Amino acid sequence: MLKRYWMKTAASFALASAMVMGGAFLPLTTAVAQNSSFGVRGLPDFTDLVEQVGPSVVNIRTLEKARPSAQPGSAPDEEMQELFRRFFGVPMPNAPRQAPRQNRPPEEAQPRGVGSGFILSADGLIMTNAHVVDGADEVMVTLTDKREFKARIVGADKRTDVAVVKIQATGLPAVKVGDVSRLRVGEWVMAIGSPFGLENTVTAGIVSAKQRDTGDYLSFIQTDVAINPGNSGGPLINMRGEVVGINSQIYSRSGGFMGISFAIPMDEAMRVSEQLRTNGRVSRGRIGVQIAPVTKEVAESIGLGKTQGVLVRGVEEGSPAEKAGIEAGDIITRFDSKAIDKPADLPRAVGNTKPGSKVSVTVFRRGSVKDMSITVAEIETEKVAASVPDKKAPAVSAQHWGLTVSDLTEAQKKEFRVRGAVRVDAVADAAARAGIREGDLIVAIANTEVTSLKEFETIMARVDKTRPSSVLVRRGDAAQYVLIRPSP
Repeated sequence: MLKRYWMKTAASFALASAMVMGGAFLPLTTAVAQNSSFGVRGLPDFTDLVEQVGPSVVNIRTLEKARPSAQPGSAPDEEMQELFRRFFGVPMPNAPRQAPRQNRPPEEAQPRGVGSGFILSADGLIMTNAHVVDGADEVMVTLTDKREFKARIVGADKRTDVAVVKIQATGLPAVKVGDVSRLRVGEWVMAIGSPFGLENTVTAGIVSAKQRDTGDYLSFIQTDVAINPGNSGGPLINMRGEVVGINSQIYSRSGGFMGISFAIPMDEAMRVSEQLRTNGRVSRGRIGVQIAPVTKEVAESIGLGKTQGVLVRGVEEGSPAEKAGIEAGDIITRFDSKAIDKPADLPRAVGNTKPGSKVSVTVFRRGSVKDMSITVAEIETEKVAASVPDKKAPAVSAQHWGLTVSDLTEAQKKEFRVRGAVRVDAVADAAARAGIREGDLIVAIANTEVTSLKEFETIMARVDKTRPSSVLVRRGDAAQYVLIRPSP
């Protein structure tokens, strides 16, 4: 008993240490047996599922052609020799005779990697990970009946790590696609794949979490199913025999399984695969903004209430966002009627919107809510204010903040595409501690727009000098809220 307890404790300590010391999210590319008759009552039996889904899982080998590189002292390449012959009419000195091209042995394809996949349709469409086939010159698919086919890559999307390949075959056993919305945390799931090249290996576990953010364009299903290099592209299967995800990543410090693995939700994968099958690529929307999270302190200081939305740090010139009237410093709280609660929500909502679509956007701007309409486009040197302010422009000091500011020239307003602001000429004390720098532009204070030096003086005259104040600062093309806490 003592030994078993120690092993369990040691394992828990090792996992905790790994999480504390840091690890990496790795793409997946390259026990003691128990008799089922002694299983504990209530534990699932996966045997029927394996028989049902196993024939739909394939092994994928990728090959690349050997590309000889010139070594020091090696013979000059053919192009150089041909150039010498054309200009001088004689062979290049010291160049050894080379065998005619037609007599040379063909380049041999070398093994590159091993992954997994599963059959989407009876006519040979197969889904896998994009990183499994990325850079491959040849893709070979092996079925469970040992038949082998050369596959054609239909399309691959690196952003979501989804790829579709096609083999020339009919009557294949296709998988059933499950409803990811019905998947519950704690539910039993199973994986079939080729870890370390070992074909048709079955592992099982539970769903540890849903909508785990580790990527820009989709959230993942987290499980504790044993996944290792070679499992990439294999299916994650629920107890109804339906595929609910594609095994894609692991959290690891060693490169091997550490109890945390991630799968691409099947609804997202199917959406991507449909575009790959139709167009060979994925079309995504863009609006042209740089964003940052909204902190609790900022939300409270500007009257936003709860922490929600994303801060617009910058707006690209000529972008859909600029045309719609979105400004740096705005907080986007809704996009196309969907709530934006965290930074990852906006790129996913925009990316999933068909380019050319006209959608609504809700922004919080200096204490008020504005609804705008924006036409989404398709995805395709920071400037700084002049280091020397206009000597003719008067300067004003806000001593309790440690700020000295001046008006912008008309040329600066045009350069930075602002109606107005004041430029920071000198900074110290509370403003310096808040992170404000010389050359920054102050656009708003306490939700009130600052368009001129005179307005700055008026606002500062009524600011509570004993309490923190929110200041919207523009630095180059990026905007950020900071809290200035007066010196005691």
